[in-house]
Amino acid sequence: MNKETGVWRYENRMIAVLCLMFGVVFFDRNAMSNLAVFVQRDLSLSNFEITLLVAGLSCAWAIAALLIGAISDRTGSRKGLLVITVLIFSVASVFSGLAAGFMMLLAARILMGFAEGGILPIAQSMVALESDEKRRGFNMGVMQNAGSNLIGSFLAPIVLTAIALAWGWRSAFFAAAIPGFICAALIWFFVREPKTHEIASHVAGAPAAEKMGMASMLRHRNIWLCALMSILMVPWMIIGWVFLQLYLINVRGVGEQDASFVASVLGISAFVFAFIVPGLSDKIGRKPVMIGFTLLGALYPIFMLYFTGPLWMLGALIFVAWSASAVFPLFMATVPSETIPARYVATSMGLVMGLGELIGGTSVVPLAGAAADKWGLQAPMWIAVILALVSAFLALFLVETAPVKVGSGQLAAARAA
Repeated sequence: MNKETGVWRYENRMIAVLCLMFGVVFFDRNAMSNLAVFVQRDLSLSNFEITLLVAGLSCAWAIAALLIGAISDRTGSRKGLLVITVLIFSVASVFSGLAAGFMMLLAARILMGFAEGGILPIAQSMVALESDEKRRGFNMGVMQNAGSNLIGSFLAPIVLTAIALAWGWRSAFFAAAIPGFICAALIWFFVREPKTHEIASHVAGAPAAEKMGMASMLRHRNIWLCALMSILMVPWMIIGWVFLQLYLINVRGVGEQDASFVASVLGISAFVFAFIVPGLSDKIGRKPVMIGFTLLGALYPIFMLYFTGPLWMLGALIFVAWSASAVFPLFMATVPSETIPARYVATSMGLVMGLGELIGGTSVVPLAGAAADKWGLQAPMWIAVILALVSAFLALFLVETAPVKVGSGQLAAARAA
């Protein structure tokens, strides 16, 4: 482990670079949604074709998360794979801008999904291996949530739309690629290949060094519980992204500009709580934080359905309720990394994230859309409530892994793993 101290110690420099990189990843991933109206008009695409472009990337993202994380663990190469994947998704953004029709654009988005899907498992495994155990939850939360929400959810719609209006949607895709090439260079020069070591497991029964496949991982309670939470919470988040503005405009009669302002609160909230929630889990434990904040996540649809006060106050309430988004790094990365041997953390993260995208993102979300068509836009709101409540219930059965709760380097008291 690195022994440097101070603000500019390696641990902090690495987090800064990886946080920026993942922000750029989400900037590129969300570009299709932000530019859909321009692309649709220029290429004469149907709404179904637009959804295929988004779904194709999500499906490829899930498959890559499962495969590339495992390859990273098996080969021990993390930095090299990370640089390659960042370069590929940047090239894919250029190809998106060059696309002359639907099929070429779909191929470019699928290529981007295959590149981007493996990035988070690799990056989070590097954070897990290089972090002081007392800051692991905080570091992993900041790495996954801060940049992705500030850059990918808050700034991307504003910047990409402005570029598209001024110079066309193709220029917006080209511009989205540039930060990726810069990030690849930053990773190459400022991030090192982590030394493989064991993160102290705090779960009774967790193996120390045996070979582990995905099936073996799913025999551990924390892993399959985290996978189920991912399957539920990924669509919870996507429902918020997709239906919040639609509900405000079509049901509550809010103007488009005001609705976009309320939607921007999601990115600001996720950015702020990226520092608070994981850091709090380092101090009081993963389990109570995951239960409490996931329960809060059930409130944003309730506020949408029943709060009738000023719009600014609705935005403030949603800001608090959307804090549940900061739980994602805990069930996708931190808890898995503290449950099984460190050499397999990228595989476990890819498994949890991949199942969330593949099952939750590509099946539950379309079902929510069908429910909206049949029963109105209230239906997705109620689906989001149920998803959050069930996730909080599952979190009750997690085995605590935070060092502050179970003791550094010690196994928990005898519990079923």
